[in-house]
This record gives sequence, structure tokens and C-alpha cells, in this order.
Amino acid sequence: MQRSASASPRALPARASLAEKPLGILPSLRAARRNLLEIIPELATHAPIISGNTGARWHMVMDPDSLRHVLKTRVEDYPKSLVTKLILGPAVGEGLFVAEGAEWRWQRRAASPVFAARNMEALAPVMQAAAEASARRIEATAGTGRAIDLHQEMVAATFEVISDVTFSGDEGFDRAAIHAAIDAYIAQTARVSILDLFALPAWIPRPHRMISAGVVRDLKAHADRAIEARRAVGAKDVPDLLDLLDRAQDPETGREMSPAELRDNLLTFIVAGHETTALTLAWALYLSAFDPQVQEAARAQAQAVLGARSTTVADLENLPLTAQIVNESLRLYPPAGFLSRTAQKPDRLLGREIRKGDTVMLPIYALHRHHALWDDPDAFRPERFANPTHDRFAFLPFGAGPRICIGAGFALQEAQIILATLLARFRFTAVPGRAPVPEMILTTRPRGGVWLTVERA
Repeated sequence: MQRSASASPRALPARASLAEKPLGILPSLRAARRNLLEIIPELATHAPIISGNTGARWHMVMDPDSLRHVLKTRVEDYPKSLVTKLILGPAVGEGLFVAEGAEWRWQRRAASPVFAARNMEALAPVMQAAAEASARRIEATAGTGRAIDLHQEMVAATFEVISDVTFSGDEGFDRAAIHAAIDAYIAQTARVSILDLFALPAWIPRPHRMISAGVVRDLKAHADRAIEARRAVGAKDVPDLLDLLDRAQDPETGREMSPAELRDNLLTFIVAGHETTALTLAWALYLSAFDPQVQEAARAQAQAVLGARSTTVADLENLPLTAQIVNESLRLYPPAGFLSRTAQKPDRLLGREIRKGDTVMLPIYALHRHHALWDDPDAFRPERFANPTHDRFAFLPFGAGPRICIGAGFALQEAQIILATLLARFRFTAVPGRAPVPEMILTTRPRGGVWLTVERA
């Protein structure tokens, strides 16, 4: 795709303000509670590793070979950190996202066939229906000149998908209630405590998380009731995610999920699948509006393939620009912009001593903007994914290694189906002065929303 010579080389999309230097204990706490991305030093976009001590030893790692070592070669020696478990454990229990060791391995073996390509393709009509419903809602404001928050619209669209593929058509599943409970839970639990920074044990109460206990009970109760109701009437003719997980077995042992394990994994997929895909789409629409030339090229390709219909799975191979926009959105605004692990054994990374108990941070946001790994890293250039040459461990929107996100294929399929459908039908334009700010609490959200005006294409 040719770029206009008149395009300003200085025009860059929204970027988080990174720290000018590694922060001390109290500045780290203030930054983490305001925006977790702000604890990342700007140096992390240039250096392969940074180490420090904020009451506990930590290391930020941006070197692909070292990340391969942590996430793949010695994955058992680097389990998820205490903070991750404190934030998500109360809601998702011992589901796949939080479980470790043998408990994680058997669940992963049991759940992997559920997310096979054939099952994901069978769920595509639900994604198409959500794309059509979203297009109808957007149509109501198209051409009025009135800006709409596309982040909230994408939240609505992706929640329709995840609720339909999980509890297809069940009247007993209170969508509004569970959606509200998820939002309340994230708002109340995801901010970092000073006790987290000092790596103090989980049994020491974090008051702001204790407040969410009632929300967690409600969230689990909604899911338990839906599971009980489904088991009472039996599986659907076309199995949904609940049916597939309910019949899942560990191929090595034959073990099946208990009701509590089934619930925890369903909640894991609802929380993770809905939130992350909504954010990917919201940022993709923001970036499409940021660069009208890219948007027009993607629209022309989508219209040529789709005409007036919505996107199907079979269309995706003919929509490479849509896929490139999605991948570039995941690079610039990875939903999981910051991961952390806790070393269980002594080790060395890039000659740096890693002690048992050290926190190893994976600042994905900085990795994806690292100057040694990406050309013009802060620029929106989806064409870099046309013939990608980057190291596999330089691009980690879904992690990597054995614990790569099990729903990555589902998320990419959904994002491309919805994005191509919308780009084919509408022209999105940025609202001056209303650029979103990348803000990470649990995920990388657009603070202030993604406000765009919309015209029919």
C-alpha cells in the first residue's frame, strides 16, 4: 500500500507517558494505581533488561531470547506472580488463567480440543450476528455529525458474542447482571496495592479487594445457576462453549471438570474473551480513523470481498488488510500490556542474577515499541505485518509458549469478522481533541473512550 508523501512523519497515534527513569516505592505505587503503564521506564523501549528494588527485587525483560527462556524453556520455574493471582483468583478460582503445574496441565489438555479451529468456525455465525447488530446501532448515528463512543459499542458487541457462544439463548443467564458484575469486579480489585509491591503474602488483607467479595459471590452465583439450568435440560443441538467444556475430558486421565472447575473456566473465558477483543476492536477503529488512507484501503478491500453482507470465516483469507490492522492494534495497544512472573529457582538472564522470589516483569507495551525490535515503533504501520520478519517473542499479545492464550484464535476471528463488516459499511473520523489515552489497570483501555463520527461508506 502506497503512503501519501504529504503525510506528516511526526503524526503518531496516542501513546502512554512512560516514566523518565525507574521509580522508587511510593512513586511506583502512585503510578500503578493511576495507570500501570506509567511504572514502565522509557528506557525499557531501548534496553534489553532493567532491574530494581521497590522493597522486593524485580527485573523488566524486553529481550526476545530471554522472554523465550521465561515463557517457554523454563516456564515451570516462572509461574504467574502473586499480584496476578490476587487480582483474578477470587473471580476465576483455579481456572486455566491462574492454575499452575499439574492442575493447569490437565485443564489445558481437556480444554484444548474445545478451541480447535473447527469449533471456532462453527461459532462464527454468532460473531456475524453481533457484527450486524453493531452495524444497526451505528447506523442510527451515521451521517448525523454526532460523535459516538466506539469503545462502548465494541464492549456491547463482544459481550453479545461471548454470552451467546457461552450460554446460547439461555433465558436463565442474566446478561446485564453478569456484565455489570464483571465491570464492578475489575474496578474494585485491579488496582495495585503497596502490599503487592512489597510482595507480601496473600493472607494479608488488601482492603480494596475485600470490598469486591459480594460482587464475586454474585458473579459465581449467576454462572452456577446457568450451568445447573443447562444440565437440567441437556446440551444444545449445536453445542456452545458451555456444552463443549462440560463434555471435555483430559485425554490422558479421562478426568472431567467439576461444576466449580467448569464455572471458573467459563468465567475466565467470559472475562478475558469479552474484554480483550472489545479493546482490540476499539483501538483498531481509533487507528483506522487516525490514518484515513489505511482505512480507505481496508474498506475498498472489504467492499470488494463482502459487498453488502457481513464477514464470514471463509472471507478472512481474502481480507489481509483487516488482519494487519488488527495485529498492528495488538502491537501498539496490547490488551495485556504488562505481565509478571515470580522466579522459583535461581537463574541468570542476560548475565543478570535472578534470585528465587524475584519478580520478573514482562512489559509487553514496551516490548512492542522497542527500538531495537521494531522499525519506527510508535508509528501505525499495519503493512509491517504483511510479510512479518520480527522475532516470535517480540510480539506477545497473547503470550507464548505452553501458556499462550487458549482463546487467541477465537479472539482474532471475532475481531476480524466485526472489523471488516464495519469498515465496509462506514467511514470513521477522529474527533479533534478527543484522542484516547492508553491506560492500563487490568487491561489497556482507552481512557476517555474512542469518540468518532461516522458516515455511511
